[in-house]
Amino acid sequence: PSGGGKTTLCSLIARFWDVKSGSIKIGGADVRNIPSEELMKYVSYVFQDSKLLKMSILDNVRMGRPDATDDAVMQALRDAQCMDIIEKFPEGVDTMIGSKGIYVSGGECQRLSIARAFLKNAPVLILDEATSSIDTRTEMHIQEAMVALMKGRTSLIIAHRLSTIRDADKIVVISGGKVVEA
Repeated sequence: PSGGGKTTLCSLIARFWDVKSGSIKIGGADVRNIPSEELMKYVSYVFQDSKLLKMSILDNVRMGRPDATDDAVMQALRDAQCMDIIEKFPEGVDTMIGSKGIYVSGGECQRLSIARAFLKNAPVLILDEATSSIDTRTEMHIQEAMVALMKGRTSLIIAHRLSTIRDADKIVVISGGKVVEA
């Protein structure tokens, strides 16, 4: 259920907050002992309410890996099933978008954020309701892309729909800040 603590748990992993007791470990290391800048190299996070900055689509995606070539960004956009977004604008990837997705829908913002995660290629992937603003047909395409994105990495997926997580190795139900089923 909403408010159960799922996003809070993933925020602790990414060290947006520190735990008050116990520990969160990645690769056996307590995240509190890893400088935030270093930790962020190892974690990609796709938020439910993905945000884009007022810059081109190309530069928004390139934020995942600032030294990436244009070709690498374009491949990430293809991998995240974003080419229809690019093709609808006369300026393509050079289209300027607003900080609140003024020219793109919420689902398109999420897909562009997924492209950013493809480009970053971090070993830990956190998807916080990454398909919540996406229609069912697009979700199927994104899920195919996410299967490729999750391959070879630790992935945590927050979802309310079972269809989003049905192929997970382990499904954990959290309610009231506690694991109630696994």
